[in-house]
Amino acid sequence: MSSLKEKLPPIGTLGPFIALLIAIVVFATQNERFLSATNFSLILQQVMVVGVIAIGQTLIILTAGIDLSCGMVMALGGIVMTKFASELGLPAPIAILCGIGVTALFGLINGLLVTRIKLPPFIVTLGTLNIAFAITQLYSNAQTISDVPPLMTALGGTFSIGSTTVAYGTVLMLLLYAGIAFYLRETASGRHVYAVGNNPEATRLTGIPTERVLLGVYVLAGVFYGIASLLSVARTGVGDPNAGQTENLDAITAVVLGGTSLFGGRGMIMGSLIGAIIVGVLRNGLTLMGVQSVYQVLITGILVILAVAIDQLSRKGGR
Repeated sequence: MSSLKEKLPPIGTLGPFIALLIAIVVFATQNERFLSATNFSLILQQVMVVGVIAIGQTLIILTAGIDLSCGMVMALGGIVMTKFASELGLPAPIAILCGIGVTALFGLINGLLVTRIKLPPFIVTLGTLNIAFAITQLYSNAQTISDVPPLMTALGGTFSIGSTTVAYGTVLMLLLYAGIAFYLRETASGRHVYAVGNNPEATRLTGIPTERVLLGVYVLAGVFYGIASLLSVARTGVGDPNAGQTENLDAITAVVLGGTSLFGGRGMIMGSLIGAIIVGVLRNGLTLMGVQSVYQVLITGILVILAVAIDQLSRKGGR
């Protein structure tokens, strides 16, 4: 019995998959349209923006930090790339790189304030959230940018697999998760991210430059927010200054439901993808059942509290 228990994956790894499976089974019994391939493709399209933001959020949470600014930084990146293309006349690839550069710059600012001035990540990113929101509104004049070049909306296009349409943005999201999963598991710098989250002082004493690791994580997270900006523009077809106002909480929800510990050092990047899909499945399934959106938010909030409580209890049990 003990040897079997040792061979089984930890409950923190299995939990998100079990929760997703239960949700799928419940909604499949309530609505026959839920299990269709078309509906699952729609769910993936709906979560692709939050899913990519959740990659950056996962990296930061693995280091025992948190980023409240991710949604508004993403919105700013979308406004920058669309305005640079539509008003300054820059070629779409250069405008996209400028947008990603702005989000990476915010990541750099967050990282420098956390590593050099030793400010708490919660306070730093709460401040940059408001700064990003103000810049977005001022730079866009609170107006939607609709004159978007076709290249910026290409990832919102679809291709067919049988009778099911799949968005190119969904494929990009899955490829990004696969790449980061390889990075965290198979490279030394990826394993350093876990080490910093587990015990930064012990990690520093082994010769690993913890501040450089943290700074790199925040900048890399900013890059992912920029990619999410492009996906948001591709999905909606516009640069929206009011985007990103709930994506920070949605991304944190996905990461927590995916089994990543808010205390750092534990979690799997693929769990965050499952967490994002869980949120998408819940909202889609409840919508098909005719449940009001306020109850969807209520259920999601309860799940987040349960996930954090389970993580806390598992940490206490492991001591």
